[in-house]
Amino acid sequence: MKNVSETFNIKQASEFSGLSEATIRYYEKIGLIPYADRKANGHRIYSEDQIKGMMFLTRLKTTGMKLEDIKRYLQLSTEGPASIQERISILEEQKKRIKNDISQLLKTQRIIDYKIDHYNETLLNPDLNDSNCDPTE
Repeated sequence: MKNVSETFNIKQASEFSGLSEATIRYYEKIGLIPYADRKANGHRIYSEDQIKGMMFLTRLKTTGMKLEDIKRYLQLSTEGPASIQERISILEEQKKRIKNDISQLLKTQRIIDYKIDHYNETLLNPDLNDSNCDPTE
């Protein structure tokens, strides 16, 4: 059995990983994370390595990776060096998605910046002949 100082209860696991307690239980149920060890009273306990795994899982999820893809990646990681190339492929594909998302977000940011600049200019120099400009609004 692990030393108590090296284990964490589900509340602590939730705080460290950023996952809710319910999400941790759900991820255990669907096999995304291994079932936790239990104390004599039945309470879940997690090792530092399990917490680190939850944190990495959270990061993958934050990138928009689907749970089924995360599960596949985690399964491959248990296979050792033989699966490294496939894991690299999964991560490279996700990196491409992230780059595309960033590109789209930057385009949207430029549009929003343009609108803000336009509205600020309109506030400073209203064009009363502009049918879209109503100084009473």
